Amino acid sequence: MHEMAAMAGFFAAHGVWSVSDGETLIPMLAYERPNGERGMDRLVHDDVGNAAAAGQEALRTGRDGWVRAALVVDAFLHLDTGRVDALVVESVEYGSSPRSLKMAVPYRPQQAPQGFGVYRPKFIEVAGVDDADLPALADAFFAGVDSHEQAAAVWNAHLVDESV
Repeated sequence: MHEMAAMAGFFAAHGVWSVSDGETLIPMLAYERPNGERGMDRLVHDDVGNAAAAGQEALRTGRDGWVRAALVVDAFLHLDTGRVDALVVESVEYGSSPRSLKMAVPYRPQQAPQGFGVYRPKFIEVAGVDDADLPALADAFFAGVDSHEQAAAVWNAHLVDESV
């Protein structure tokens, strides 16, 4: 469970690093094998929506040899404060007791008057995880963010104090 959240954090940070220069994120599908080896595919399609759908299907079905996987897509999040840009991170841990989490990392695009900014991540959905475990999942997520040194530096340099 913690490994799933840490993987989600690592690739969420990679996504933040990717969008920090103002570009739209090409959906990323990351996976981990039993020996700890990780891989990542950029899902390049003519349509970003089709790429995201292909990633969600791959995440849902898994692949032989995957222990866990994470999908990161650029999307809009609809909050009480309005529509905001966000990276949506879905992560799955496969096995006899599958677990999953879906989080959003709201961000302010580089083109905004105040420039690029990263807001506090939000849990959207969790499955197979007790509510009491959410603080530990959040800690593991941020440990994953911090483990991506280059991306964590960008994330932390653009962290916005206010929440959305």
